[in-house]
Amino acid sequence: MKKKIILSAVAFFSVAALAACGAAPSSTSDATGTTIGDTIKIGYNLELSGNVAAYGNQEKNGADLAVEEINAAGGVDGKKIKVVSKDNKSDNSEAATVSTSLATEDKVNLILGPATSGATAAASPNATKAGVPLLTPSGTQDDLTSKDGKVEEYVFRTTFQDSFQGQVIAQYATQDLSSKKALVYYDASSDYAKGLYKAFKAAYKGDVIEETYQSGDKDFQAALTKVKDKDFDTIVLLGYYTETGLITKQAREMGIDKPILGPDGFSDEKFIEGAGAANATNVFYVAGYSTSVKLSEKKSDSFIKAYTDKYGEAPNMFAALAYDSIYMAAEAAEGAKDSKELAKNLASLKDFDGVTGKMTIDKDHNPVKSAIMVELENGQQKSATAVEVK
Repeated sequence: MKKKIILSAVAFFSVAALAACGAAPSSTSDATGTTIGDTIKIGYNLELSGNVAAYGNQEKNGADLAVEEINAAGGVDGKKIKVVSKDNKSDNSEAATVSTSLATEDKVNLILGPATSGATAAASPNATKAGVPLLTPSGTQDDLTSKDGKVEEYVFRTTFQDSFQGQVIAQYATQDLSSKKALVYYDASSDYAKGLYKAFKAAYKGDVIEETYQSGDKDFQAALTKVKDKDFDTIVLLGYYTETGLITKQAREMGIDKPILGPDGFSDEKFIEGAGAANATNVFYVAGYSTSVKLSEKKSDSFIKAYTDKYGEAPNMFAALAYDSIYMAAEAAEGAKDSKELAKNLASLKDFDGVTGKMTIDKDHNPVKSAIMVELENGQQKSATAVEVK
């Protein structure tokens, strides 16, 4: 049974920003910005190769579709969108370099991406220094947009925060799965995973068994063997599909059949490929989009059809978030003379109707929007379930 979600994140944007290893960018009012000329230039800073290339390539697909549609409809103020696409190779240092290149050499008016939180944190200072807004479709780390009460003037996101996801996972475990003791296995090398764990642990009402791994690990047998016979009723995997898919596969092959919960890092077919379809059963994850849930009555069907016709597959969350990001940027570019005005317009965006839901950018540059919990069975989406967070 599939249920529509009406889950507002606004109540959670007041949660204190989670600590992060990567330094957040510093805002500046002295930035020069880039002029909007005969075209509106958008630079992609995406993970098109490397460990998390699946995220970046899906986002490029969604963004390209949106650009194509907007240009076919006449552009923005009669100006076409011009794309400059660069690969950050799933490397944080490269993401910072790409950010500088796009802002200072290519003179783009907005940077789309990166997809991941760590790369976004690395890329943001250079965009901020240049006065070019950076809009990450899927970077969830809390302090990307605001830190210590100070809003980052040129950094925005289209997705919800880690603190929100952590609370959703914790409450779903407790209320929907009646969980009283969870095995939490998370990537200790990832700010994304550590932030999720901090939020989960603060919200979860039961006991926690904690295990950690490192990004790039392939063999999880030792850790799983150590905990296999311990008393837990739920597994919470916090990290990206590259490891969580393999952990799911190895856990199931060892006979560990407890429900597995995870964040939006599961939202790609690569997770199912890593786990194996049969093993991706009794698996639940937070997502900002599902093809089975109409978060926009006007746009959902046409987006799915257009995306499927163009790419031969249904869109996932990352494609949908990037698609919305381009339309948000286009709306913010209306009437703007330069990148600094575009940023101001983006900060005041209200009631934007996107395929990932209606959203308003709040005072901390985060979207107030909807979320869902997806359940997998044999690698297929079984349901999209409402979570009433209290």
